[in-house]
Amino acid sequence: MDRRAIKFDWNRARAFLVTAEEGSLSAAARALDMTQPTVGRQVSALEAELGVSLFERTNSGLVLTQSGADLMVQVKTMADAATNLSRLASGHVETVEGIVCISATEMVAAFILPPIIEKLRKQWPKIEIEIIASSDTSDLSRREADIAIRNYRPTQQELIAKRVQNTLGHLYASKNYLQNLEHQLSPQDLNNETFLGVDRSNSVISYLNKFGFDLSSSNFPVIVANHLVQWQMVKHGIGIGFMMADIGDAEPLVSRVLPKFPAFETETWLVAHRELKTSRRLRVVFDYLAAELSA
Repeated sequence: MDRRAIKFDWNRARAFLVTAEEGSLSAAARALDMTQPTVGRQVSALEAELGVSLFERTNSGLVLTQSGADLMVQVKTMADAATNLSRLASGHVETVEGIVCISATEMVAAFILPPIIEKLRKQWPKIEIEIIASSDTSDLSRREADIAIRNYRPTQQELIAKRVQNTLGHLYASKNYLQNLEHQLSPQDLNNETFLGVDRSNSVISYLNKFGFDLSSSNFPVIVANHLVQWQMVKHGIGIGFMMADIGDAEPLVSRVLPKFPAFETETWLVAHRELKTSRRLRVVFDYLAAELSA
């Protein structure tokens, strides 16, 4: 390798990559935890080092030049290699201390994880926990999280997955809402009722209709992407919504909409990157979560 051929600073290349991905210097500064002028200086310094213009400064913002677009492909490869290096190094750390990032849905993070994390921290006080509470899937291969709790089996070969106890759920509504229902014996009795959706797709409608419901988009006049907020809407009598049985049955303000209807069952998987599983710190948390979620 001709070391003299490398004529740029990797930190400046990273600033360029994040700026290109985020679309602006201010967004890149937030992502990198830097000030906007610092990111701007790093990008300008990289342009000077390489002797090319990476962005066109327009009234609408930064636009990649052709040289910038070509170089971004190579810098992206470098970033992936740096991520792999960090992951490999983390995988060989054997001390039971440090940060572990866990990704889970809002409801799991808010209602299921707190008692588990409380016990884990008492047993392993040097482990620091970060929680990503979102329905969006964290990219474990890019280190967006170390461990994820998901409702589907991952397909990526580099991931290790362990199936834990299936999640059981029901449809719930507030007791005030249910007072207005004359009867609720079958799915057909709910064809004119109000349901809460998570988005404008027909996925929930298609799912429910497989079980004998006959719903359309008109049954979903309220859309709430955040499950915690949606649950508050259900408790306030706005409509009918899904909830895990353990949480829904424990809430005094609501009741099951179809008490005799079988539970909706979904798989629950605990997922981690294969190389991260060699880290004792991550293995401790992974195994602890697996045991608690299967209990």
